[in-house]
Amino acid sequence: MIGDRAGTVRDWAGDLRAALAYPLTSDGRLLLAGVATAATYAVLVLSTFPQFTLQLLARDLTDLGYAVAELTRELYLSTGWIGLVLVAAYAVLTGVAATNALALVRRTRRRGASTLVGVLPGLLAAGCASCGAGVLGALGFVGAMAALPFDGNLLRVGGIALLLFFLGRAGDPRTCSIGEVAT
Repeated sequence: MIGDRAGTVRDWAGDLRAALAYPLTSDGRLLLAGVATAATYAVLVLSTFPQFTLQLLARDLTDLGYAVAELTRELYLSTGWIGLVLVAAYAVLTGVAATNALALVRRTRRRGASTLVGVLPGLLAAGCASCGAGVLGALGFVGAMAALPFDGNLLRVGGIALLLFFLGRAGDPRTCSIGEVAT
């Protein structure tokens, strides 16, 4: 029984490595992962102080770079380097997950819409788990963020763990068997 679990964990770790390496297999995939990572980082950082973001961007949309830079500084000052590293790690993992999910969507489109349902949990995991802290702030629950232990870093760690779990379950999208299992 224990040997089976060790093999399962080893298989999951191998699939996780394959999933993380998939965006590195072509320049287009790497570019897509980079764009998704940058967009995710910007959204996460901008959602940390939504009122500031709205006021600044309502005045002039060209201040987006300034807003991201200033809020990165504020994120560092409020959560420390651990919080900043967690947000950056989540953004990178979301870029990988988005690249892998797009590959899975392309594969399932060829087989039919019913197999697309198998891809949806991975797409949703990339969308929801990361921005829990940002959603609380955007909804006006900034006090709830202050009440979270470790400045919300546990919420970020939870999001990273969910993404790692789903990436490990999916593995390399080129060898994923969604829709290929005979019933």
